Amino acid sequence: MWKHAALGAGVFLALAGHASAAEFSVDAYADARLVVPPGERSWVDGGLGKLRFGAGQPSPNLRFTEAVAQATLVLPADVQAIAVVRVEPKQRSGIDALETYLWWRPEARDGWRWSVKAGAFFPPASVENDDLGWTSPYTLTPSAINSWFGNELRTIGGEGTIAWSGPVTVTAAAAVFCCNEPAGVLVAERGWSLDDRPTGLFERVRVPDATAALFGMPVPARTGMFENIDGHVGWYGGLKFGLPGAGEAGVLYYDNDADPDASTPGDDAWHTRFWSGSLRTRLFGATILAQGLTGDTAVGDYPPVVTRFDAAFALASYDIGDWRASVRGDAFETRNSAGTLLDEDGHAFTAAVLWSAETWLRLGAELIDIVSRRRERLLEAGAPERDDVQFQLSARVFL
Repeated sequence: MWKHAALGAGVFLALAGHASAAEFSVDAYADARLVVPPGERSWVDGGLGKLRFGAGQPSPNLRFTEAVAQATLVLPADVQAIAVVRVEPKQRSGIDALETYLWWRPEARDGWRWSVKAGAFFPPASVENDDLGWTSPYTLTPSAINSWFGNELRTIGGEGTIAWSGPVTVTAAAAVFCCNEPAGVLVAERGWSLDDRPTGLFERVRVPDATAALFGMPVPARTGMFENIDGHVGWYGGLKFGLPGAGEAGVLYYDNDADPDASTPGDDAWHTRFWSGSLRTRLFGATILAQGLTGDTAVGDYPPVVTRFDAAFALASYDIGDWRASVRGDAFETRNSAGTLLDEDGHAFTAAVLWSAETWLRLGAELIDIVSRRRERLLEAGAPERDDVQFQLSARVFL
């Protein structure tokens, strides 16, 4: 109910203010790709594969990947109404919203700036994904950390930010939210992934078939991600420190405060909390990004089943004219208190080249090599350890 109210309020306010708005704009893109998929069935299709594409698809595979549009309505008094929607073949509803919120951001005064958001939006946890539709400007596929943020996290509530700019820049953000209580189910039951497909606000995500069968669920099994199951209010808070010419470092703590024993007929509440630290800087003309995350998620009666999760990545990106070349290394793991079947270890290497051929066209190529060990694959008569490679060519048209 709260999720529907937040989305409905954002859309209603955007439409209601249209007549008197000073500015109305739409930013959008459509993306098509030629994909050489890996040999394991993707988690998106109910498998244990770590990537967006996988077995069961032609190779190479030419496909329409998605179309994303962001509508921005500038209202009086420095208020913006923003809605981001997506059309994507795997989206069962055809079209879904990724974000819809109001953003009040008055002009800075005497070095101080503050803002307030209300609605449904991505938390300020990523150092990598800051482009339209929770995409990365460096690669086609984000890191394991930021893939998980897109898969499982959304702030449905309110967030306040205050910043001071002087010799250094200090930014503090805090939020309360109501409807992210299933967060943790994927990292526990699927493990980490590298994919550029954030979950829609009304989408029900597929749990791996092996996991569903293991716990006696019907196959295929799906779970909502943005539900209010126990009525608890979650929160997060973060700080960022920037030094001109040196870069920016940030830290964020997240706790959805869910009751791990609460459930509805279709979904469970997972008590998920984590620390995230990030760094953005420049070195020898290259942009350097790094992020690390550590946390846990718990579900079930006392004592609950606890899954610890950890991940980190480092990325280097270099621009030459209209070209951008990036490389990234990821490492990740999970540990489950109920046994080793759902434990996971892995690492990945990503290389990508993007060419902004025109203001309306961006072409890209990306190679991912991911190695992961998960004993749950034995349930599908597979080897616990796999080394999978995915190659993509992308053509993204901007409107």
